[in-house]
This record gives sequence, structure tokens and C-alpha cells, in this order.
Amino acid sequence: MAAAARFFTRGANSKLSLSGIGTGAQSSFGVTLLKLSPSCNSRTKTQRRHAAHFTFQPDPVPTQYGPTQKMNLFQSVTSALDNTLASDPTAVIFGEDVAFGGVFRCTVGLRDKYGKDRVFNTPLCEQGIVGFGIGVAVAGATAIAEIQFADYIYPAFDQIVNEAAKYRYRSGNLFDCGNLTIRAPWGCVGHGSLYHSQSPEAFFAHCPGIKHCRNINLFLNVCVFSSVEQVPVEAYTVPLSQAEILQEGSDVTLVAWGTQVHVMREVADMAQEKLGVSCELIDLQTILPWDVETVCKSVVKTGRLLISHEAPVTGGFASEISSTVQEGCFLNLEAPISRVCGYDTPFPHIFEPFYIPDKWKCFEAIRRMINY
Repeated sequence: MAAAARFFTRGANSKLSLSGIGTGAQSSFGVTLLKLSPSCNSRTKTQRRHAAHFTFQPDPVPTQYGPTQKMNLFQSVTSALDNTLASDPTAVIFGEDVAFGGVFRCTVGLRDKYGKDRVFNTPLCEQGIVGFGIGVAVAGATAIAEIQFADYIYPAFDQIVNEAAKYRYRSGNLFDCGNLTIRAPWGCVGHGSLYHSQSPEAFFAHCPGIKHCRNINLFLNVCVFSSVEQVPVEAYTVPLSQAEILQEGSDVTLVAWGTQVHVMREVADMAQEKLGVSCELIDLQTILPWDVETVCKSVVKTGRLLISHEAPVTGGFASEISSTVQEGCFLNLEAPISRVCGYDTPFPHIFEPFYIPDKWKCFEAIRRMINY
């Protein structure tokens, strides 16, 4: 479901059990907003300073997976973990503060239900958390490691890219740590500033060994835990490496993942209403291997592509998508591919509203493409 903003990095044929501004070429429109805002006195007393930069739109109620129940995001994550612990006696969950439920309450009640040997706290050491997870997975158990925020995954970077991702290769496929899943909340929360807002997916997309079967699975969920949808109660699986077309269109292809999908929903409505432009919206869902076929097929139809993500524009995953589409769909393009992303700066606090790729910046990019 879009609410969970699924980010998976695993094999193309893998399945995961579930339950439950910036732009490279800054527009004058965005710069004008930045200049005007300091003198703007239009904020009402009821307006929150850190209001979300998007409007959440729930997915249709799924019918193919059995009975559903209304859950917010953290409840659906808890349900998925609960199902895994119940069905797999080797599964263990560990990380900072997970024993009492975690800072986002995603493991509430699981320690009481399954015992302190299966749900337990670790020291505040991300490198140690992932290193321990590698050992548990190599020994044959299912290891679910939680990093409290994706911003803090960097101390574990060496363990992930040099140890976990290469374990199967260096042993000649004799051993692997494919039973290791690393889960971390990710992205802009509206007031997180430098250390609670980052989007590190591009770092790991560059690393061979995280993307193939029997190698580690990296799951990043957005921090919008108040979003509510109907979620299947029983365990079910969704295919990885398969994008979802949320809205069909004929003029522009919009590609996003995570929270940015909801921004793009609003942008598609604005483009239709104000410009008469029909947008096809694609939720990429899986970073690697990503669904090249679905995206390219859409671009062949529309002739235009806009990609948006919260991470900085330079080296962001939009660059990989842009390059691939340019190579495969060059003769079908009616305008240059556009990227609306974060700036090449640390994530700000006071100026956070100007950093995020909101609907106005995306809308202006569509306007430029249509008028190209």
C-alpha cells in the first residue's frame, strides 16, 4: 500500500511478507517563493509551522488478501512483525528500545507475547546491530534489525556494504545472510532537521549484493505513522521490483516513491485542473531492481517524464531512472526529463518548507515540459 511507502532492495523474484526544493535546475517560481515568504504575514493562528507538505490519500481497500482492518502505518508494521514471529520460530527482532515498543511503537506488545529472547534491546551502536544481525542470519535464523532512524544507518554502512552484501559472493555461495532484514524509518517528518529527515536509498542502490536473492533486504518506511488505511489482517505477500500505476494518463509520466507519491497525486490533479494535462502516476515501490519496463512503457506513451524524491538531486536515484529512460526512450521524448528533488545541502530546519520538493515545484516542472 502506498501509505507504507514500500522501499525494498532485494531480488527481482523475491517476495516480502506483510500484514496489515529543490530541483536540479531551480525554477524562478521557487526562488520567488523564497524571497516573498519572510515578509508574508498570511499565516493564521491555527496554522502549524510544520504542517505536512502533502495530503495523504489512502489506497482503495484491498480485496484479494482476505479480511482487512483499519490500521495506521506503525500498526501495520507491528502486525507484519507479529505474523513473522508467529510463523517463524527462528525469527528475532532487535534494536534500540524495541523491547518496550520502540520510539515509533512498532514493536508494542511483542516482547510480552514472544519473550525477551526473541524481542530485545541492543546497545546504541548501529554497526553492532547490523553486525550481530549478519551473524544471526548466517547461523540460519531470521534476523530483523531496527535502525531507529535511517539517518543513523551510516555507522553501519561498512557492515552492510562490505560484509552483509558480499557474504554470499566471498564464500562462493556456501553461506549467505539472506535472512537478514534491516528496517528503518526514512524521509522528511516535517520537523526533523538534519538528523531525522534524510533519504539514503541511493547510497545502497549503488551497492552490489543488496539487490539479489539470498542477500540482505533493506526496508525503509516513511515516518508518516498517522496515515490510516484498511490493511489485510492475515499475512500476505506482494511482489518486489514491480511498480504500481496509481493513475493512468496520456501527457506526462510522474514517478515517485514514499511520501512523494502523495505529493504527486495532488500535482496530477492540479495539472488536470489548471493545465488540462493528463498525468500517469507511478509508485516505483522497489528501488532495486526497479521496474524499468513499466516506467519506459509509460514514457513511450506520454513522451514526458518527471521524477521526484526528497533526497538531494546530485547522485539521487532519479538520475539512474533518467539515464535509463533516456537510453531506452530517446526517440519518444517530447521534452527533456525533469527531476524535482532536494537541494545539495544538509536537510535544513527553519527553511525546511523551501527544501522539500512540494506540489508547487512539481507543478511548475510540468508546466515547463508542456511548454517546451
